[in-house]
Amino acid sequence: MQPPRAALLLLCCASAAAGLQPPARRARAPPGQRRRVGTLRGGAAPLSAAATAIAASPDKLFNAVFGGLAATAVVAKAATSAPADGKPRQADAAARELRRRFLPVFWLLRMADWLQGPYFYEVYASKVFDGQPASLELVSRLFLAGFGSTALFGPYVGRLADARGRKLGTLCYAALYAGAAATTKSPVLWVLFAGRVLSGVGTSLLFSAPEAWLVGDAARTKQQDALGGVFGAAYAGDALVAILAGQLAAAAAAMRGPTGPFELSAGFLAAGALAAGLLWKENVADAGAAGEGPSVRDAVATVRGDRKILTVGAMQALFEGAMYIFVLQWPPALAKGVAKVFGQGAATPFGAVFSCFMVCCLLGSTTFQALAARGVRTERKAAGTMGLAAAAMAGAAVSAKRNAMASLCAAFFAFELCVGLYFPTIGTLRSKYVPEGQRAIIMNLFGIPLNMLVVGCFLSIKKLGVPGALSVAAGALALAAAAAADLARTTKGGAS
Repeated sequence: MQPPRAALLLLCCASAAAGLQPPARRARAPPGQRRRVGTLRGGAAPLSAAATAIAASPDKLFNAVFGGLAATAVVAKAATSAPADGKPRQADAAARELRRRFLPVFWLLRMADWLQGPYFYEVYASKVFDGQPASLELVSRLFLAGFGSTALFGPYVGRLADARGRKLGTLCYAALYAGAAATTKSPVLWVLFAGRVLSGVGTSLLFSAPEAWLVGDAARTKQQDALGGVFGAAYAGDALVAILAGQLAAAAAAMRGPTGPFELSAGFLAAGALAAGLLWKENVADAGAAGEGPSVRDAVATVRGDRKILTVGAMQALFEGAMYIFVLQWPPALAKGVAKVFGQGAATPFGAVFSCFMVCCLLGSTTFQALAARGVRTERKAAGTMGLAAAAMAGAAVSAKRNAMASLCAAFFAFELCVGLYFPTIGTLRSKYVPEGQRAIIMNLFGIPLNMLVVGCFLSIKKLGVPGALSVAAGALALAAAAAADLARTTKGGAS
C-alpha cells in the first residue's frame, strides 16, 4: 500500500530536520550515465521502503517526525551552548545558587502541569452522562469553568501570595492541583466542575507565585541581571520536561486509561512541594503605606499609570488567550486531519504529537538564548515572536478548514516554536517593567482579559467551529504583535 501523500510530506520534513535527504523523484539520465543511475536507484530503495513503512500509521509517522525534530533540537542546542570566543561561560556563584534553588522546583511543578495537557480533552470526552458521551460543548464548558475561576479569584490569590508569601502560594498550588487531578476519576458532573474550579485557582498561583518568588529572591541576593539567563534556562528545561511528560502521559494512559496521567501528576506535585519546602526561603512583597501589603486597587492604578506595563499586559493576555484556545482545539483539528489521511477509525497519537510540540518549544527557547547572546533586545524578540505566531495561527485556521494534516502540523509546529520563545521573553519583560511589590497581583490582573477572550470564544464554539476558533486566536495574536511592536518602538535605544 502506498503511504498517503500528506504523511510522506511530514516524513520528508522530519528527514530533512535530521539531516537526511528524502527519497528523490527519479529522473531519466543520459545514456552514458545509466549505470551510475542504476546504482543510485538501488541505494534509494531501502529509504523508500523505510518511508513507506513509517508513514503506514499515525503512530509511526509522528514518532519519526519527533525523531527528526529532536535531532534538530540537539544540534541547535549544541551550537548555541558553545561560546563565541571559545572560553567557557561561568556564572557568578550567587547566580548559580539562584538557579540551583529555583529550577528543580519549577521543573517538578511544570512536569505535573504538562502531564495533564495531552489527555485533558480525552479525560473529559471519555465520560458518559445519562447514557451519552460528553460532547465537545460540555468539554468546552468544563474547560471554561477553570478559566472562570482564574478570572474571578486570580487577582485575590495573587494578592495573598504577595502579602503572605510566594513560597506559600506555590505550596497551595500543589495542593489545589492535586485535588483537581483527583476529581478526574469521578463520573459525577458537579465533581468534575468543582475540580476545574480548583484547577483554575491553582493555575493562577502556578503562573504567578514561582516567578514572583524568583524575582523577589533575585532582588534579595542582588542578582536581577541574571534573571534573563534564569528564564532562558528555565523554559529550555521546561520544554525537555514537557517532552518527557508527553511520553510519560502516553505510558500512564496506556496502563490506567485517560485518568492515568492525572494520577501520575499528583506524585510530581508532591515532589515539587517538598523541594520548595526544603530549598526556598519565603519572600513577600513590600508592605503598602498602611502596612497591609499591596492591594488590588493599588495594582490597577499602577497598571493604568504606566504604558509599558499596560502593553506587556496586553501581550500576555492576547498571546496566552490564543494559546489556551489552541490547547482545546488542536486535538479535534488534528484528529480530523489524521482521519482524512489514514481513514476513519485511525487513532491520533496525542502523546507523540504533544512531544513534537514540546521539541518545537525547545527550539524556541534555544532561539531566545541565541538571540540574547547576540544582544538582541527582548522587546525586538517579542515583536518577532508575536508576528510569527499570528502568521502560524492564521495558517492553522485555513488548514483546519480543509482538514489538511501536513500543513496543519507545520502551522502548529511553528506556533509551538513561538510558545518556546514567548515564555522567557515575557518573563524577562515582566521582570523589567512590573514592580516587584505588586508582581503576583498584576500578573493575575492580566489574566482577566485573557480569560474573557477564552470564555467568549468557547461560549460561541458551536457557531465558530474549530477553524473559527483558530481564526479568533490568529486575530488575538495579530493584536499582540501590534502591542509588541509598540513596546519595541517606545523603548528603542534601551538595554536588552
